[in-house]
Amino acid sequence: MNTTIMLFLLQDGITNGAVYALLGLALVLVFAVTRVILIPQGEFVTYGALSYAMLATGQVPGTVKLAVAMGVVAFGLDLFFARKALHARLVLRSVALNIVFPVALLALTYALVGRNTPIAINIALALLIVAAIGLFLYRIAFQPIAHTSVLVLLIASVGCHLALQGLGLVFFGAEGLRGPALSNAAVSAGPLRFTGQSLAVYGLTVAFIVALWLFFGYTKTGKALRATAVNRLGARLVGIRTTLSGQIAFLLASVIGAISGILIVPITTLYYDTGFLIGLKGFIAAIIGGLVSYPLTAVAAILVGIVEAFSSFYASNFKEVIVFFLIIPVLVLRSLAAPAVEEEKD
Repeated sequence: MNTTIMLFLLQDGITNGAVYALLGLALVLVFAVTRVILIPQGEFVTYGALSYAMLATGQVPGTVKLAVAMGVVAFGLDLFFARKALHARLVLRSVALNIVFPVALLALTYALVGRNTPIAINIALALLIVAAIGLFLYRIAFQPIAHTSVLVLLIASVGCHLALQGLGLVFFGAEGLRGPALSNAAVSAGPLRFTGQSLAVYGLTVAFIVALWLFFGYTKTGKALRATAVNRLGARLVGIRTTLSGQIAFLLASVIGAISGILIVPITTLYYDTGFLIGLKGFIAAIIGGLVSYPLTAVAAILVGIVEAFSSFYASNFKEVIVFFLIIPVLVLRSLAAPAVEEEKD
């Protein structure tokens, strides 16, 4: 291997690692606030990327119809759980969020979709669609069981992943799709060439890390989310709406996932199930970060991307094995560092 090849591999690894960092940050965010290990994070990537690709070809993606259907279900759940204390304000708020918003989004998509629609509008529509799905997913699948154990939440998360992946096959088919690049600009630095797409990946990753740090450290909403993560019951006792905290966490995670997909789809062909593998690599970074540290998760994601790039060069057949092996020493070290707990006797 010469220096030029090594630089190319490092560039590729950092680009991929930046995407994994975004997904790792979303996973840490959701787990910190709701205790949910968000397995469907990969589906947010797929839905965002393929919805954007379909909109760019002038087609209406099935995901926007899914958002409407999920909104109707969420509205029904709101009425059911509040049946003993129904009042006009609650009903109107639920109608606005669960019915009016997704229906308006559906109408807006049909009105704006076309082959000549600007890229910015297609991106905005894709983000809104996935954000609505993420918001309704929490309301339908996780909010009713928010008080249960992490294991129950994990099982629900796996079920949501399988359901969304199957729906992805229905909406997008088995064929892969690619979307238009955000920018055709390019910058050369010696033997390396940085495209506008890769620069967007770097810029958005850094921006999200800084934004999350500022959000959780200096805003009331961010501090409320942190309080919910530390003690859900205590947060409720001091007036923090833990349900709203979960909704915000899922909303942010779905938007981050959709942005990641939109950044990836011009670079490589994505299929309905590709997001799961990409999400798993973000999950590895989140585990290395302990599911609590945003900076450590970002650094771990870059490491995962670099290891993947060099593994592709030296042992492409075992690339995934090598990447997923990174999680084993971390789990062993955390297990050894954890305090011993005696098993309860019958």
